[in-house]
Amino acid sequence: MNDFNQSKEADSNVSIYGSSRPLLEQTMQMLLEEIAKIREEMTEELGMDPIEHLLGRIKSEESMREKCSRKGLPETQESALVKIHDAIGLRVVCAFIDDVYTIRDRLLALPRICLVEEKDYIRHVKPNGYRSFHMIIIVDGQIYAEIQLRTISMDTWAALEHHLKYKKEVGGSAALISDELKRCADELASTDSSMQTLRDMIRELR
Repeated sequence: MNDFNQSKEADSNVSIYGSSRPLLEQTMQMLLEEIAKIREEMTEELGMDPIEHLLGRIKSEESMREKCSRKGLPETQESALVKIHDAIGLRVVCAFIDDVYTIRDRLLALPRICLVEEKDYIRHVKPNGYRSFHMIIIVDGQIYAEIQLRTISMDTWAALEHHLKYKKEVGGSAALISDELKRCADELASTDSSMQTLRDMIRELR
């Protein structure tokens, strides 16, 4: 029994990404650099920076193992890199709605990147009011990454909604709070639309 326990402990100390960890880091860095180039191009074209902030991460060992377990997958390199597609995650927070779609199009024009799946929660809003554009891509035919693109308003709402963690604490009031969160999300979306209109007007006047 002691030998069995020691074997399990040894397995848990082996990276779920195996020897591909450096490749994950290189791929994430490449994506960050390509987005930085797109940012520079758009800044020159628009006269303003289209990106408020850009974040990238490689999912932690603990989080990846937990996700494998939740999905009923073995905790293996194949599960982490082939079955699950968000070992690399990037979030691009844009100033305006149009910038989300422009960055999406320019990323997919890059020869090393192929689209696997996308979900447009901006045009097809989730019932709770969540808005964002999600892409699963594959780089060089071997490494998957998830990219989320959203506006500042969308990112702010998502962060605040996540921090509330209200459902277990408020009982019967959860539905009322959900309705209020949805109303806030719709108001922020209206603001996004108005700001986009204002930017378009300013560009036309220039």
